[in-house]
Formats: sequence, C-alpha cells, structure tokens
Amino acid sequence: MTPSPILLTSPDDILGAVPYILGFHPADSLVVIAFAGKGVRGRLRVTTRWDLPIPPGALDRLVPLLRREEATHTILAGFGDGALVTPAMDEVRRLLADAGIAVIEALRAEGARYWSYVCTRVECCPPEGRPYDPTTGEVAAQATFGGLVALPGRDSLERSVAPVEGAARVKMREATRSVAAQVRARLAGTPCPLDVPAEFVAEGVARVRRSLDGFQRQGRLPDHEAARLGIDLSVIRIRDEAWTLMDDTTQDTHVALWTDLTRRLEPSFVPPVASLLGAAAWRRGDSALAGIAVERALAADPSYSMANLLAQGLQQLISPDILRHRMPTPEELDASMGPPRMDWLHPMLGLLDEHTVGVP
Repeated sequence: MTPSPILLTSPDDILGAVPYILGFHPADSLVVIAFAGKGVRGRLRVTTRWDLPIPPGALDRLVPLLRREEATHTILAGFGDGALVTPAMDEVRRLLADAGIAVIEALRAEGARYWSYVCTRVECCPPEGRPYDPTTGEVAAQATFGGLVALPGRDSLERSVAPVEGAARVKMREATRSVAAQVRARLAGTPCPLDVPAEFVAEGVARVRRSLDGFQRQGRLPDHEAARLGIDLSVIRIRDEAWTLMDDTTQDTHVALWTDLTRRLEPSFVPPVASLLGAAAWRRGDSALAGIAVERALAADPSYSMANLLAQGLQQLISPDILRHRMPTPEELDASMGPPRMDWLHPMLGLLDEHTVGVP
C-alpha cells in the first residue's frame, strides 16, 4: 500500500513535515522549502537548510538555486530564538521578494510554540504563539507510515555514520588485514602481470554489482566481503561503476550499503564509500546526510577528489538532478577511460602495503 502524498496545508503540517524532509529535528536553523506549480499542491522542487546565524554571503546562492529549479513559491521555517531567526528570515524574504518568488508562509518555532511572519490576525496567530507538537500530528503519522525517520538532531545523524567501535572494530581490522594479505599475495603470484589491471577491474566491477544485489536481498555483508569490496573501491574505475549504478529504484539500497561500509571499513578505505554515500544521499535529496558523509570522506583524505567535487556541489547549492542526468553509463566510462592500466591500481597497492605491515 502506498501512502498518500503529504500536503502542507497548515503551519502544524509544515512544522511537522520539516524533520522528516531533513531527516532530523532542526535547531537554530532556517529551512527553505520551494515548490513549482500551484500552492502547496505544487511539486516540491528543493529543500535547503542553514545553521543560524547565517554567515555573510551564504544566502547569495539561494535565488540562483530556486531559479534553476523553476521554483514559483516557497515556505520558510525558522527554528530557535526570535533574535536568531528573525534577521535571517527578513533577509531571505527580501531576497525572494526581489526575485519575484512568493513566500506563502514563514514560521518560527521555539519549544512547543510557533509564530507566523505572514499572518497578522491575533485570533489565529496570537503574540504568545500557538502550541504545536511535531511528533503526534497527521503529517508525522503519514511520514512514519511511509518509512521516513526524523532523528532527534544533527548529532544523531552524525552518529548514524560514525565508525563502529569495540569488538566490531577489532573484527573488521582483522578481516581487512587478512583480505589485504590475500590480495597482495595473489597479485604478486600472477604469472602475467600485464593481465593484472584488466582482471582486477573486471572482478571488482562484478563484485560491486553482486554486493548491491546481495545487500538489497540479504542485508549486511560479512566482514571479509566488506573488506574486499573496500579494497576494490580504492580503484577509481571500480568506484565509478557503483556511482553510475545509482538510479531512483536503487538509491535507498546505495544509501544503506555505503552507510554500513562508511561505519565499518578501516579509515584509509573510507573516502570512496563515504563519497558514494554522499552522492546517493544527495541524489535522493538528503543534503544533510550527504554533507556529513562528505565530511567523513575528507576527514580521512582531504585531497580525495570525489569528496571535494561533492562538497563544492553542496556548498554551491547545485541541484542533485545533475547526478541523474549527467552521469555516464558504464559503457561510456570504458570508452572515456580506455583499457585498464597498472597505474589505476597504484593507490590500492599502497593501501595493501599499509595494512599488511609485518605480514610475510
């Protein structure tokens, strides 16, 4: 059974929906929800959030984003003290008015009350605010029924992709060391080194596809399979295979798999999977998770090119549609990159050496 679309027809609906749109309950935040079409029944085009206070110049990209998305009207929601929310709300309303983009509602929520910047009628918007509960309304019920989750805050979202610890970390470290030694021994014993790049890439590409299919059907990969996939993904052509396989029907599987591996893999293998998580999350409109994933990737390797590319896109508020319409197919990747070469494997070989120190 498919849940009916959530309509934001009242302030309570709006404030109840925002946590599920973002994936967490915001605090000290300003949220812009943009639509194209007629009123709240129009098509949701983009949702973006800023921490408050907003740094100077950070809003300069808002209007270009909304124009790219052909947005006709917006709903604004600020969360926090009035002294923090109101200046940012006033600036956004001015920018949108100058651009001819309508603001059909602008709200501020603090604690269990909200106020409207649009409504001036005391009978419905009293000075003391109106009470609301974002967790028990109809929108929250519909969102939960539809499988959406709103974590308590951004810290909870960060913890959802934090590295595993304790016994799980020890087991994963041992599996990585063992698998890395096996891969290194196999490469060293190959009778025809010229065949190594093509064979390695072909096996890695096939493993990516099997892992996505297996994760969708059975869930979490065993430690040794996760470690082996992490090694494969350190080769750019294999990583990009996973990137090109993202589509509307599989993006949730990508988010779940790459979240799991971002948590479990050893730090030096995290940049590719965290970047893939960022791409998958951004693609489905979850920019908060995408940003946290990119931060994980860059914390492990500040120079990792895919993570930096995604970070720029998120900072510039580029539409995730670019990940739908401009990604090459696997065949186009093969045509543009040419036959596999040994230099493709050099980053992976360095990681194997790092994780097999002392292994005969």
